[in-house]
Amino acid sequence: MDRRFDTRLREMLAQAEVSPELIDGLLSRLETFVHPFTACLREPEQHRHTVEYVTGLLSKLEHKTGEGIAYLHDQERQGIQKFIGQVPWDHAPLLTTLTRQVGEDLGETDGVIVFDPSAFAKKGTKSVGVARQWCGRLGKVENCQVGIYMAYASRKEHALVTMRLYLPEEWTKDRSRCEAAGVPKEIKFRTRHELALEMLDEHGALLPHTWVTGDDEMGRPMDFRLKLRVRGERYLLAVPSNTLVRDIDAPPPEYSGRGKYPKNPFMRVDRWCSVQPESAWTTIEVRELKSMAKKKTAAAKIAKKLKRTEGATRQKAFSIGLSLDSRS
Repeated sequence: MDRRFDTRLREMLAQAEVSPELIDGLLSRLETFVHPFTACLREPEQHRHTVEYVTGLLSKLEHKTGEGIAYLHDQERQGIQKFIGQVPWDHAPLLTTLTRQVGEDLGETDGVIVFDPSAFAKKGTKSVGVARQWCGRLGKVENCQVGIYMAYASRKEHALVTMRLYLPEEWTKDRSRCEAAGVPKEIKFRTRHELALEMLDEHGALLPHTWVTGDDEMGRPMDFRLKLRVRGERYLLAVPSNTLVRDIDAPPPEYSGRGKYPKNPFMRVDRWCSVQPESAWTTIEVRELKSMAKKKTAAAKIAKKLKRTEGATRQKAFSIGLSLDSRS
């Protein structure tokens, strides 16, 4: 295992340790924790089943099914099973409550919103959204479901706040398949980036932040970056090495005397970097980022010194959402 991932694994395992002190009075605290969420539900039975279900998820049950949780509370299984799978209730207010709590408890002005698609291998064809698509966990195209997750990070902590299930077009075009799986009729096809923007529009205002970040899957389409800028968001998005850029500071090709003046051609960003001479690289310190880098902020990684030429600085500024007149 790569050393950096091994270090991160140890950190995550350390965060997962639960001390005995945290268990004391857990059930009474659990009811207090659940109350703001159950307030969004209409029926008293839904309030009770919510506490019972969450208690079951935190129990020692080997299989945390609705049936198992019901028997844990000495109940017939139908009540909790109907609550989980049949009785209609709107999940959106609960996620809004969660996001508001995260913003209030962890929020800092230089916080970071993170978007991350994640896939789960799945057998069969009945599970909602399952299709042959890229599965990052397996490193190949495989039968899986894909979720788009929105998380929040600050120097205090980090937490998931909301998510969307991605439905491929083969699903949204097949209404009988959607109906059989319980997909509402109003659900239309949306790209992963449209789902991310939808979550940002719904919950971004509840999360104090300075940056929006994501991996190269999120950073690949220019349209997504443009729509973030339209929303006034600063972003740091990875892009693939084959992303095409145009060096607007390099001398353009010689004019032939006819037609439009030629522009420099687009080229892959990795190739552009490889042809830059050593003397062309300088250290650029961005004041705002430098002040963040002195602290242990979630944005510190993007607050380090950037090595770029003057022209490349514009390219970089464009990619991280700073408003300079350039093209990517």
